[in-house]
Amino acid sequence: MVFAISALLGHADELSPQTLWHDPYLRHVTGFSFYQAFLSTLLSVVPAIPVAYALSRRQFIGRALLLRLFAMTLVLPVLVAVFGLLSIYGKSGLLNQWFAAAGWDITLNIYGLSGILLAHIFLNLPLAVRLLLQSLEGIPHEQHQLAAHLGVTGWNKFRLVAWPRLQQQLPHVIGLIFMLCFTSFAVIMSLGGGPKATTIELAIYQALRYDFDLASGALLALWQMLLCCSLVLASQRFAKPLATLSGTINQAPHHYQDTWQSKLWDGLWIGGVILLVAPPLLSVITAGLNQQLIVQLSSAKLWQAISHSLQIAAMSCVIAVVSGIAILLTSRQWRLQRKKWAADGIELIGAMILVTPGLVLSTGLFLLLRQYTDAFAMAFWVVVTVNALMALPYVIKTLSQPMLHIAQQFNPLCASLGMAGLSRLRLLEWRALRKPLSQALAIGFVLSLGDLSAIALFGSQNFQTLPLYLFELLGSYQMDAAAVAALILLLLSLGLFTLVETVLLRKK
Repeated sequence: MVFAISALLGHADELSPQTLWHDPYLRHVTGFSFYQAFLSTLLSVVPAIPVAYALSRRQFIGRALLLRLFAMTLVLPVLVAVFGLLSIYGKSGLLNQWFAAAGWDITLNIYGLSGILLAHIFLNLPLAVRLLLQSLEGIPHEQHQLAAHLGVTGWNKFRLVAWPRLQQQLPHVIGLIFMLCFTSFAVIMSLGGGPKATTIELAIYQALRYDFDLASGALLALWQMLLCCSLVLASQRFAKPLATLSGTINQAPHHYQDTWQSKLWDGLWIGGVILLVAPPLLSVITAGLNQQLIVQLSSAKLWQAISHSLQIAAMSCVIAVVSGIAILLTSRQWRLQRKKWAADGIELIGAMILVTPGLVLSTGLFLLLRQYTDAFAMAFWVVVTVNALMALPYVIKTLSQPMLHIAQQFNPLCASLGMAGLSRLRLLEWRALRKPLSQALAIGFVLSLGDLSAIALFGSQNFQTLPLYLFELLGSYQMDAAAVAALILLLLSLGLFTLVETVLLRKK
């Protein structure tokens, strides 16, 4: 990552930073990036508050399945989500067909800002709900009992019991979703892309891919990194650590002094979010079962794309996990030696990719490689490297605390028994870390499987992954073939994620 950024700096001196302010197009791109990210965050987080509160108070058939569906939106390939939304809200989508059949002169158009907002809400509202619900479920059971004893119900209970917990979590949620929307690439590329709906990341792609303007691409990449770092620092300024509360944590819903009005209110919010999330995913499944299914399954191009995707995903997640463990072994040792700043620093370096989007890394690696070799000939390894770096923060976040706790708990015992090296790895570390390690592998694999940012820059007719293949089918309006590709990508993502959970997590 350092070499990639250095390469960007080496090319940025060809263009003055003042160009950003003097060029109306670049000012518009920057402004639109903030505008769409602000609206997307607002429309994702505000409804997530009543939905999370409703889910914290209700138990119903399918609740666990709904929460699992929410978790899948984190690793769901963006193009699959875009295809599902197009099949419902697109020009030839289900809603427009219903309007035409009913004789209504209404035509929905999903392209442009409205489509970008819809896709961001579809992807990020479930994520916000899960994060806020996790915070609400951390309220001690005794607080609910005390509120019932004092007769605190309805709005007053939300204000006095739930809101303080939500208030602590909201800066984290807002900062994360704003960052995801600000650096969104596949959604903007699929549903925006016109002069009025272009973000900085898409402008970088256009400058490199179409105009081959390296200086503009490098400057825009650095501009985006500067903005992202500023956003992260600003979100940390407002974020506060969650308070540690004593008491019994009971995740079961509480039904003290329940009323039919509150049941109706909660039901409306839960029903609304189900209507938002479920139809596009069901549509991907039903639309994929069309007459093009056999044709596509016999296509060598499709299988080549699947093969490339699986190879890249497998290598990326292995590299990410190995790199993450190496970083965490170092930081763990420093923490045990009370070198907190050094440990935080090395983990922060691994997590810097969160503020350095994949396209920016691809740009830097491209500029670096073109000085020594044919950059496009190295496309496979560049995509593997970028995807591995993108998965690295999730690996570090997943393994950091479990690895530290193992060392704190068992280091004296291992020292007394003389257990070290491979024997410690086999008898202690693997058994204790199998669950978080499996989660890290699964998330890294599926994130890489659905990524479009790096392959969009380096892909060609001879080197395609399944997301790029799907994007080209959508771009050429081969909707039936695209539906098959989206279904395969969805099944691969869900299947591999579930396979890891069932085989690795539950195996005794």
